[in-house]
Amino acid sequence: MSPPPATAFELAAEQGRICAVASKGQRDLQAQVAAYPSLFPDPPVDATMLSALALSTAFIAPWCSAAELRTANRASLWVTAEDWHIDSVATTAEAAAATVTACLSVAAGDAPAADDPLGRFLADIRDDLAAAPAFDRLQHSWRKELHRMLDAELREWQWRAAKAADPTDLPGPGEYLDNAPGYGATWVNVSHWIATGACDNEQRLAELITASLTVEKVLRLVNDLASYGRDIKAGDLNILMLGVGQAEVRRQVGDQIRGCRTLLDALAERCPREAGYLRRELGFTTSFYGGGDFWGTDDDR
Repeated sequence: MSPPPATAFELAAEQGRICAVASKGQRDLQAQVAAYPSLFPDPPVDATMLSALALSTAFIAPWCSAAELRTANRASLWVTAEDWHIDSVATTAEAAAATVTACLSVAAGDAPAADDPLGRFLADIRDDLAAAPAFDRLQHSWRKELHRMLDAELREWQWRAAKAADPTDLPGPGEYLDNAPGYGATWVNVSHWIATGACDNEQRLAELITASLTVEKVLRLVNDLASYGRDIKAGDLNILMLGVGQAEVRRQVGDQIRGCRTLLDALAERCPREAGYLRRELGFTTSFYGGGDFWGTDDDR
């Protein structure tokens, strides 16, 4: 027999609890921004952006406490810092590649340079994860996903540089979408799953990563729909600049969501909570980008 439907009181009570978890997460994020101020320009990394980030993790994994969401929150914030650094600070191909090399070195266990706040923030996340029981077994997968994400970021830097030299020198839409790991969601998810003990073996984690990478393509598309105007001003890439219209992108989003649901339904038989996490990530992020953007717009300020 199905449980009775939740009352308005019960729904509001649950939403209030989730928002309380998010408020604790936002305070921790504000502390990280204060510890590494050079990594976070304001705007766009303002209190509203931090609030949206903390709310997203809290609603995607509502069964988690603020302590359990700390790694996901900090990893998401680190992705924001890394993305801004490669987009705006690394003005040459050599500088962008050096940033990737330095980050991978830190992920492998090396000490960050004293003048490298991005590396020092990543080392904080690495050291927190090292306390997780499964980290020794899964750290290779964690580093591999970080490498995949940073490679995608570097590839996008190269595409932007080519576009600046020749506006017709653009990747194809399929090639662009295959670079979706640069969005960062899968590396954040892997960090979260290791930190919370959701997965304790590489085979199961590999299965979750495959599903997450599929979901991440949808997140890339809905992000592009939301950020098109900002991307034009910033000279960034967006699938809408690659000869694909909004209607076609929205059709692709619908098709891919249906594919994700089928994949996650099968995954739920073996990993019910993690499949639910990815399903909620897909639903929350798709709806969020339907009405806003984590980085905001000039009209929001």
